[in-house]
Amino acid sequence: MAFFTHNISRALSSTAVRNTVIKHVTIIGGGQMGAGIAQVAASTGHTVMLVDTSEDILKKSVKGIEGSLKRVVKKKFADKPEEGAAFIQKVMKNVSFTTDASSAVQTTDLVLEAIVENIKIKQDLFGGLDKLAPAHTIFASNTSSLPISDIASSTKRLDRFGGLHFFNPVPMMKLVEVIGTSSTSQETFDSLMSFSKALGKTPVSCKDTPGFIVNRLLVPYMMEAIRLHERGHGSKEDIDIAMKLGAGYPMGPFELLDYVGLDTAKFIMDGWSAMDPGNPLFGQSEMLNKLVAEGKYGKKTGEGFYKYK
Repeated sequence: MAFFTHNISRALSSTAVRNTVIKHVTIIGGGQMGAGIAQVAASTGHTVMLVDTSEDILKKSVKGIEGSLKRVVKKKFADKPEEGAAFIQKVMKNVSFTTDASSAVQTTDLVLEAIVENIKIKQDLFGGLDKLAPAHTIFASNTSSLPISDIASSTKRLDRFGGLHFFNPVPMMKLVEVIGTSSTSQETFDSLMSFSKALGKTPVSCKDTPGFIVNRLLVPYMMEAIRLHERGHGSKEDIDIAMKLGAGYPMGPFELLDYVGLDTAKFIMDGWSAMDPGNPLFGQSEMLNKLVAEGKYGKKTGEGFYKYK
């Protein structure tokens, strides 16, 4: 009897999934991540609404998407410029841009947030949109470090809330971490997995733990590289070379820290150490804190662990 009931449940679940195919996507945040997700979704035939607070930001989003598409066309349609131009036109037709989030969420299947890593701002955003979006609409956050359950707590759709963590640059990176909380329904989780596959990405299933999978392993690794250097056990140059040639990594930990942003790394560690102060993996680094205090965030400021011209 249990076997029969289990199979009936699976059948009902798969039917529900078919009824919640994500076709219309609203992305909140027109920065590099949001614009990248919008580009990929539009390129795979989804109807996309990209939302940000100002027209100036959205103009930059348009320019960024068009520039990225031109790079795609250069490789994909190298000998067929007319087809390439048609491809760009087709993709851009699938994307709309607005500063009116309230209207944008009223006819959408998925609201995906890619804004600043601030729990209060994210909660306020979703709390307001929760009252406006249709009942079937799934909410998701692209956060890289904040608990999905904490963000979702500002809404009344805990069963329709999950995480979709994309990686930068979105058009190039194949991975998506799909995060379910203890309240996320199986139907919602399956819809997010199917959506990720429809984008041409490879999704992995994650629990709502600090850093999910990639950052949970990657950030402590980068922090241990700093501590190794602080203890005088290796220069940053030698540590980077060792990990590239010895482990086959495309970047060494210090190069990667500069690329990600030292301010971002510190923000993540501050949050994790506050959540779990006794965990030695989440301990602070004086060297990292000093560089951030001096405004040396890495590539984006011209100096971090290395200097950039």
